[in-house]
Amino acid sequence: MTDFHQDGRAGIDADLVRRLIAQQFPQWADLPVTPVKIDGWDNRTYRLGSGLTARLPTHTSYVAAVDKEHQWLPVLGPQLPVEIPEAVAKGAPGEGYPYPWAIRRWIPGETASVETIADLDEFARSIAAFILALQDIDATGGPLAGAHSFHRGAPPEYYHDETLAALAVLKERIDTDLAREVWDAALATSWDRPLVWFHGDIANGNLLVQDGQLSAVIDFGTSGVGDPACDLVIAYTFFSGSSRAAFRDAVDHDPGTWARARGWALWKALITEDLRVIDNVLTDYQTHTV
Repeated sequence: MTDFHQDGRAGIDADLVRRLIAQQFPQWADLPVTPVKIDGWDNRTYRLGSGLTARLPTHTSYVAAVDKEHQWLPVLGPQLPVEIPEAVAKGAPGEGYPYPWAIRRWIPGETASVETIADLDEFARSIAAFILALQDIDATGGPLAGAHSFHRGAPPEYYHDETLAALAVLKERIDTDLAREVWDAALATSWDRPLVWFHGDIANGNLLVQDGQLSAVIDFGTSGVGDPACDLVIAYTFFSGSSRAAFRDAVDHDPGTWARARGWALWKALITEDLRVIDNVLTDYQTHTV
């Protein structure tokens, strides 16, 4: 997730959404259309009245998520411990907009942050419980990890060249020898159990809070069936100290899965030059494996 963008990003604005609604869903044509305050990058999201949202991909690479979520959200939702987006309708290209798009039920709540969470350790355990419940859902026929998930759920090796290039860029700013050791450790392991469901982007921007507690997990655009290591990355991006330990204990994954989780976190932190997360990953590696 990212901060509010001026309306019109990626050629999408409220007027376009109004025209699409009027053309394809006239029953909602009188509802006000307003941009959400905190908008994702992959999609532009608009409030549609008080109870719905319109969600429009910003690029062709995000289009696969529309059909995937429309098919699988109704399957996953009833089996999870907190609310997830509810697929209401699927829109078609029109009014000069080239992609399919989605209408979802609005989910109230605040974006998860240190300020909105009552007990960070308990919140960490709630995230672990969500991840484990997702993994328990029958994965038969689910979308195998690949381009639609940006290769989350697949081996992190897909991003090997990108990782090495980023290490070269940061060679004067981080311990690149240690970082390469972390990356190699990730590539040396694999998920050797039955494939399971993963979310693909368990990040605080996709977690909603009410009364200080986890109330919803949103944005299943990178979800699929494969290796769940990518869902552990929040240990390094959001949790720390006792909350990271609580998450690790509650999610209860093996050292190889944690090695790949460090690899996923390291790759993303390297390409975005997020030195804080890089340090978290390297320190965790030294603590648990060296």
